[in-house]
Amino acid sequence: MKVVDFRVPKIKKEAFRIQEDVGKFFYDQLHQHPEIQLMLILEGEGTLIAGDYVGRFGSGDLFVLGSGLPHVFRSDKKYYELGSKLRTKAVSIYFNEHYWGDSFWQLEELKLLRKFVARSAQALQITGKKKDSVAAMMCELKNKQGIDKLILFFSMLKELIQIKGATPLAVAPRANKIDSSEGKRMNAILSFTFRESHRKIYIKEAADVAHLSVEAFCRYFKVHTRKTYTAFLNEVRVSNACQLLIGKDYSISEVSAMSGFANLSNFNRIFKRVTGKSPSRYA
Repeated sequence: MKVVDFRVPKIKKEAFRIQEDVGKFFYDQLHQHPEIQLMLILEGEGTLIAGDYVGRFGSGDLFVLGSGLPHVFRSDKKYYELGSKLRTKAVSIYFNEHYWGDSFWQLEELKLLRKFVARSAQALQITGKKKDSVAAMMCELKNKQGIDKLILFFSMLKELIQIKGATPLAVAPRANKIDSSEGKRMNAILSFTFRESHRKIYIKEAADVAHLSVEAFCRYFKVHTRKTYTAFLNEVRVSNACQLLIGKDYSISEVSAMSGFANLSNFNRIFKRVTGKSPSRYA
């Protein structure tokens, strides 16, 4: 899905780019870039969209996003509230085969890394015992220089490709491409959905945001996301519900209503279908 093309600042002939992002909320436009991205969430929580995946992210989570995979880390509403003192912080590492040269990338010694990178086309969430080790290396890389920096980088990659807990998130490697001019339209749909998901949304409202008829909008959304708009809306609502349930400040019936579900039975059914757990077990 060609959406907002995000350009990673790059120094000529560098092996990788490390970047620390600190702010009120994470970059909230659906975007893509040719680099593979390792992203460690140090502070912040919200909803991750990666290809056809919609789910929660929070502090301590580590993700690998493949080349060209459309994604956005959308911070929760509370980060956007006027006067909010909440902050987000993340460390990202970007690299791809073109940074190193095609001949180097095809070396036999990098065979396992190439396989791992191919898996990242579906987006991976890193879990397991070695995740903390990789996370520590990512943070330490900021303070390294010269060959020590390069050695630590490859040590981190070695640790990463040996991790068994690398869970694919998206069902398909990437959604169908759309023209770059469609990026604004898709981001408008996403912004509208996140903003209004707490209430009943009629398909015509979303279609109007996209400047399409209802029939054309339904086809458009299905083609470019491999899911219906209703299914996507429900996943966003479940993500919001997860945040509320973790806080334990509201009853399940209150969470259902606050997340935009019409009734409790519908909420319970959809929540279990999306998360694999009932709301009571999740909380």
